[in-house]
Formats: sequence, C-alpha cells, structure tokens
Amino acid sequence: MDGKRKKEVLIIIPAYNEGKTIGELMDKLNQPEIAELADVLVLNDASKDNTAEVVRAHGHEVVTHVYNLGYGSGLQLGYKFAYRRGYQYVIQMDADGQHDVSNVLTLYERLITKDENGKTPDIVLGSRFLPGSVSFPVSAMKKVAFVLFRALIRLGTGKKIMDPTTGLQGISRRAFCFYSGYNNFDDRYPDANMIMQMLLLGFSVEEIPAVMYARTEGVSMHSGLKPIIYMFRMMFSIIAVWLRVKYYKMDMEEGNEKITV
Repeated sequence: MDGKRKKEVLIIIPAYNEGKTIGELMDKLNQPEIAELADVLVLNDASKDNTAEVVRAHGHEVVTHVYNLGYGSGLQLGYKFAYRRGYQYVIQMDADGQHDVSNVLTLYERLITKDENGKTPDIVLGSRFLPGSVSFPVSAMKKVAFVLFRALIRLGTGKKIMDPTTGLQGISRRAFCFYSGYNNFDDRYPDANMIMQMLLLGFSVEEIPAVMYARTEGVSMHSGLKPIIYMFRMMFSIIAVWLRVKYYKMDMEEGNEKITV
C-alpha cells in the first residue's frame, strides 16, 4: 500500500472465518469508482480458514491477529492504521456481505458535505431503519434491543438514533483519531455505547439510509443465546458510558492530549 497513490479513504473490514464471503466483497470493492477513492484493509482476527489468502489474492492488505481478540480490537487496529498512514476518512463495513458496497460512496459523500454552518459530520451511520433504507429482517430479540438502546441514547443525549447497532459507519479523522487513544474505544463490544459516548463528547453523529442484506454464509457473532447476553451487557455499558462522561468528566481535552489530529 505504501507504493500506491495516496487516497483519502481507508475501508476497514474486521473478519473472522469469512473465506466463503469475503472474496465476492473484495471483487466489488475493486470496482473503479471505489478503488479510485479508497484503500482496503482487512483485520483478520486469527481466522482458521483461508480469509487472509483470499484477501491477498484480490490485491488488498490484511493484518492478521495471532490470537482471536474480538471485533472491537480489529476496528481499533484499523483506526490506528488509518491515523498513522494519514487517511482523512475511515469507512467500516462487515466482511459477510451484508453491507452493499454502494454504501461506501454514499457515506463518503455525506462525510464531506458541509451543513448550513459549514461543518461536516464526525460520524455517519448507515441505517437499516430510515425511509429509503432497504428492508432488513430482524429477530424479535433484536427489535427489543433496538428499542431499548434507542431509548437510552435519547434519554442520555436527546438525539434520536434509529439504528444504534449498525456496523456500517463513515468516520472522520477527528473521530477515529480519538477512537485510537487508550481507553477511548470499547475493544470488545463497540456498538450503541460508543454512539452514546461520542454524542456526549460533542462529536457530530448523523444517520443516512443504507442498503443491507441478510447473511447467507457463516455464523453471526450474535447467534444462539449471545443476543440476550449482548443486550444486557450493552445496556449496562451504555449506562456506564453516560455515568463516566457526565460524572467523571471525561472530555475532549483528555482525548486530544493522547491523539493529536
């Protein structure tokens, strides 16, 4: 990647045993309109299949963990990589084919579009539940979780977020540099808790409609009883973030001391 023309955007893709699906995703990301805009980095979380080989065969860079560290650790490694390589934007997406690659250009356009005050958003969420989004089936348990997380974020910040668990996000350099700092990012289950944190810290978070599909291969990290465990863990994590920021006064200055944009 060092020898290539410098690009503004880095697409980061955490992956664990996604050899059956990631090849098709790499093909789609090699389309000229995306390849001219963005580099691709796959964070291979000690997969036991051929995930890394498939990515390299498609000409993209892959970093492989020696041990399985989890989804959040992969994301944070991607943020650190983007920070050190000087990228201006990160677009994160899943490796399982659920996120249509058309979202890359849509997220990027929103990230660079200024509002009436001349400001651009720090984080743009690709939402499954806005007018214009492609219909997306969810289980009853996930519906309960969405309602709960939406309510907690609304109570804590006053901001209505329709899809607080989306893994499809566009992130500005200001935001991913903050995420790169020690203890600024949940390296196990980053989700609605991180949205709560960033809103409380004054980062601008927006949502746009997204195109997503149901998983067709592999096993979701939220399968079996995991959604129930996840829902309670995330609920307490959201509350803990609110308490930490509101009462322990974690603020932007702390983050800026650790990472300078």
